[in-house]
Amino acid sequence: MDYGLTNIVAERFDAGVRNGEQIAKDMIAVRIGPDMRMAVVGAPSYFKGRTEPKKPQDLIGHNCINLRLPTHGSLYAWEFEKGRRELRVRVEGQVTCNGSAQMLNAALAGTGLAYLPEGMAQAHMAKGRLKRVLEDWCLPFSGYHLFYPSRRQSSAAFSLVVEALRYRA
Repeated sequence: MDYGLTNIVAERFDAGVRNGEQIAKDMIAVRIGPDMRMAVVGAPSYFKGRTEPKKPQDLIGHNCINLRLPTHGSLYAWEFEKGRRELRVRVEGQVTCNGSAQMLNAALAGTGLAYLPEGMAQAHMAKGRLKRVLEDWCLPFSGYHLFYPSRRQSSAAFSLVVEALRYRA
């Protein structure tokens, strides 16, 4: 598992998993999970003496925990949406991670704000170890999908795997 956008055809993989918005149009996509949401979170200790961001632009004054994307080598821009307005914000911070588990640990330690899948932060928010901000800017998006080439002749075994993974709400 990595955060790279691997070309499954060139690398000769049978299938891959991505969120629905990142799948090329020439691929067959099968939903394997529910819609997801992101959450901007920080430890209560991080917020002491700081004003909570009310809009994405307010992140400029905060220490944010970045995610480096291995495919591009660049930092992931945090994505926000409210109404018809969509924003991609390149945040600044002293910590850059290459995985969301490390980002979660850094946020729990009070290092800064992290942009994480809501499900990953949920238990920590419920116990008061993380505080959520900008919730109204983090709308649901298409969850995980299994994807594979449309020109591929599927084996019976592969078809069984696809059916077993298919999400049923």
